[in-house]
Amino acid sequence: MMNLTHASDNGALTIGIAGHIDSTNAAELEKEVSALCERFQPTSVSLDCDKLAYISSAGLRVVLRLKKAIADTKLINVSPEVYEVFDMTGFTEMMEIRKAYRVISVEGCEVIGQGANGKVYRIDPDTIVKVYLNPDALPEIHRERELARSAFVLGVPTAIPYDVVRIEGGGYGSVFELLNATSFAKLLIRGEKTVDEIAAMSVDLLKLIHSTVVKPDTMPDMRAVALDWAAFLRDYLPADQYEKLHALIAAVPEDDHMMHGDYHIKNVMLQNGETLLIDMDTLCHGHPVFELASMYNAYVGYSELDPDIIRNFLGISQETGRELWSRMLALYFAGADENALKQAEEKAMIVGYTRIMRRTIRRGGLNSEEGRAVIENCRRRFSDLLPRTETLTF
Repeated sequence: MMNLTHASDNGALTIGIAGHIDSTNAAELEKEVSALCERFQPTSVSLDCDKLAYISSAGLRVVLRLKKAIADTKLINVSPEVYEVFDMTGFTEMMEIRKAYRVISVEGCEVIGQGANGKVYRIDPDTIVKVYLNPDALPEIHRERELARSAFVLGVPTAIPYDVVRIEGGGYGSVFELLNATSFAKLLIRGEKTVDEIAAMSVDLLKLIHSTVVKPDTMPDMRAVALDWAAFLRDYLPADQYEKLHALIAAVPEDDHMMHGDYHIKNVMLQNGETLLIDMDTLCHGHPVFELASMYNAYVGYSELDPDIIRNFLGISQETGRELWSRMLALYFAGADENALKQAEEKAMIVGYTRIMRRTIRRGGLNSEEGRAVIENCRRRFSDLLPRTETLTF
């Protein structure tokens, strides 16, 4: 008998096959697979090829007959060598076949970027990997790859992942080749670039992103996301403040221009004089006020009550964060007077504190002294800003 492994869960049958499958044992394989299907009556079958070293045409015919018998049949953890056989014979066009992922370790690797969904590590001088916080992140990874490709095709300088890997200890990551690339954060910390230089390069790239028109159905609508943030606060703000906040966000016009969604100095790299975006899972479209709100939070809002937050997150001081934000705002609205800049900042702050308050509450902030202080600070900001703000646009 063949040494098959199997597991069944709610109609999903996984069968592990190993070794060489050829004319000498293909009939035996088919017999045992058929017996398992008869026993469990699955609605889907996954053939786990993690230990399969070779498959001949006789084995391929077994797979084909199984696919005809159970439409939802797929192959997983297929080695590159075996995958090539399926690809050359056209099986990859007939059914789902997933390659095996090589395993890498990020132990001791430098963290060069960080976002809401993962961390970016340098694993060698030429290569970085984004490790996703969600251990079942494959759908997120494929979505981000598509977003990155879309941005690249539209002319936005974007690092494109070329491989998906499993992370030792659990989870998945996307691998990028970035030769001699250094984050804006590191350039600033090491004194290789000044605040003014980093701000200028950041705004140049930001304006390119914001000038890029996208098809709305290819990326999330940031206004819809922000409306969800506001709706969450219904029970945590006075009724008049909530109504004003929700109405302000709802009144922001639809906008098909691209936004990064998490734009800060750890998500922009300099490579041979060219700026490159990383961490593309937050790509979206909408009015620039939503992007500026995210930037305000990164440089000012999140660390307003605790300077250690920006020091740990971006590696810079609270003062440097404020300086970067102020300089970027002035460059983004080049030629605007101080009053116009203040109004633009306050509009970004309203959206920014909406996100901070929601995030803090969702993370149990009402149950800690630090969290309650952040929530109360958001309420103070709303009390100050909302009465004198009639629109979030500029």
